[in-house]
Amino acid sequence: MSILRALKRCAVVGAVVLAGVSLQPTTASAAPTPAPPVVGGTPAEQGEFPFMVRLSMGCGGALYEKDIVLTAAHCVDGSGPDTSITATAGVVDLQSPDAVEVNSTEVLQAPGYNGTGKDWALIKLAEPIDLPTLAIATDDTYDNGEFTVAGWGAATEGGAQERYLLKANVPFVSDADCGAAYGGSFVADEEICAGFLAEGGTDTCQGDSGGPMFRQDDAGAWIQVGIVSYGQGCARPEYPGVYAEVSTFATAIQSAAAGL
Repeated sequence: MSILRALKRCAVVGAVVLAGVSLQPTTASAAPTPAPPVVGGTPAEQGEFPFMVRLSMGCGGALYEKDIVLTAAHCVDGSGPDTSITATAGVVDLQSPDAVEVNSTEVLQAPGYNGTGKDWALIKLAEPIDLPTLAIATDDTYDNGEFTVAGWGAATEGGAQERYLLKANVPFVSDADCGAAYGGSFVADEEICAGFLAEGGTDTCQGDSGGPMFRQDDAGAWIQVGIVSYGQGCARPEYPGVYAEVSTFATAIQSAAAGL
């Protein structure tokens, strides 16, 4: 495995967010207002992305079904019964008293995952969360254009996790350009890239792993096209974010979910 493949965007503990956006420090006892965003990111509004999930191991995810979270394979440790993960949903502020918290019961890591490609996993929840789910792309129709990313991860490379959900838009980066950046580390048939190639400045970062990259379909509904996977640092020029290409694994994800 190359050094670049080791730079997964997970965190040891904490919540998920976007490089290039920042919030003022807050305390648990206050009800602070997020600071103005910088470098292309903005705080998400309550209810804007109701499918977003924060996972207690320091990753993100999205509600694939009301009792199943789609996340990254590198966020979990194999497949089987697992009650150690807590999914938090329903809020942009992780300290909100309105947050919904549900424990996991089982994890299914992508069959054959070995650290390269196939970076998806499903987490079964002990009970359903009554929030909208996020549909997944089943072909490559929407694997282009401008995407939205969101999370609670580090706001700067090497920074701490954040309290509030942030969002940003990032453009598609071609396989050729992504391959030029990451060389043999990039698996073109299984991954999709996005970011501002020349200038950098907006990107997912540590703690955003497993979160969705999504866009609107022809009917205006959100559809997931990627899963936050890895990158060289965060928001660096010439190094776009790399995401698992959901459409490649749609059939496998659907089949795995049906068996949980």
